Amino acid sequence: MKLMASIKKEILLLFSDKVGLSIMFLMPLLLVFIITIIQDSVYKMVNENKVSLIISNQDKGVEGDKLIQLLAASGLFELHEKNELQSQELKDYLLDENQLTALYIPLNFSEKLEEKATQISTTLAFELGISETEQNVPEVALPNLDFYHDPVLQENYSFSITNVIGSFLNVVENELMIESIYAEVGIEKSPDNFKEKIMGNKVVINRIPAKNDEHMINPNSTQHNVPAWTIFAMFFMVVSLGSNIVKERVNGSFLRLKTMPTNYIHILSAKMMVYMMVAVLQFTLIFSIGMTVFPLIGLPKLVLPSAFAAFIVMMLMCSMSAVSYAMMIGALSKTQEQSNGIGAISIIIFAALGGIWVPTFVMPEYLQIISNFSPMHWCLEGFYILFLKGGSWSQLFPVIGFLFIFIAVCQFTSYTKLKLEKLI
Repeated sequence: MKLMASIKKEILLLFSDKVGLSIMFLMPLLLVFIITIIQDSVYKMVNENKVSLIISNQDKGVEGDKLIQLLAASGLFELHEKNELQSQELKDYLLDENQLTALYIPLNFSEKLEEKATQISTTLAFELGISETEQNVPEVALPNLDFYHDPVLQENYSFSITNVIGSFLNVVENELMIESIYAEVGIEKSPDNFKEKIMGNKVVINRIPAKNDEHMINPNSTQHNVPAWTIFAMFFMVVSLGSNIVKERVNGSFLRLKTMPTNYIHILSAKMMVYMMVAVLQFTLIFSIGMTVFPLIGLPKLVLPSAFAAFIVMMLMCSMSAVSYAMMIGALSKTQEQSNGIGAISIIIFAALGGIWVPTFVMPEYLQIISNFSPMHWCLEGFYILFLKGGSWSQLFPVIGFLFIFIAVCQFTSYTKLKLEKLI
């Protein structure tokens, strides 16, 4: 009965804190919406939308036109030809018109490619014994294509675009090489069917996510972001719960409790149970919106893992980790300002190290080791195993083991600190 009375009291206190409720429910929803929409837009930009590319072709031969035709036929680019612009003018135009990318093809592009192809075919004919004359000519200096991009364009994205352009440039060079070899052996025109076989028969690379459950959907922005940012938001209950514990210690509530026929253990247990329910409600609300509202605004639908029991266990372990950490911060802090400051900053650090913002595999090796001490890393790893890999219980055991240790350490620290202060 005493425990139930304490739970009712904690629920009333919680709902009287409008700011705390908004931090725990409204802000996480906004965060998940904004981050998922942004990352989904980035995904579509890279994989679906065409890249706007301004081209200035100064080449007097045909190879420059061939390259442009290949770029247009690929369906990856939206081309805008500005042949009246020289290299510096093209760069200025890019910045003035707020465009992202531009390509400049120089005057001697075809001429130098043909010289290179002739040199290689002549050398090949001599090595094969088809020709008795070896031409010792200097190495041909191939022309450079200038690729301009807006400084705001991330390096990995501009690098991907130049790789695509480079692959089409190889097609132009290879086709020219075939024609030059045929001309060297006395055939004026290379057969079209042979050229098509050489140029068209390419090895295809299949992108296959390594999943334990082949029936799972492929990873998308929703499957990545909804669990990650729900975990991040859930841990921010440290602001509400931590400051709540500090306030009760500072204003003398603990001392008054000692004069009553109750024990602060009941109060702590009630707080834990109430905030555990809050964390579960956060999961339920945000995940439900990912499943129902996201498809209505054009975002991928959140699909729950088939291992539903493992999902429930992970949700409870993550909730208990957040509650235990908030209690420890509240027990160790002397003022509400300390609790709020230390709690909020430490959560941000945990998120940064845990892979919420940037995947841990891109971090330096020493940071990857340090990330293992972040509870968010293990919470996120557990949900990724379920949502992205279709993992089994055996894969979750290390995750559950670390979270259990983390919870035990936080609970023991909180109990010891309050016991030393003779509050329990």
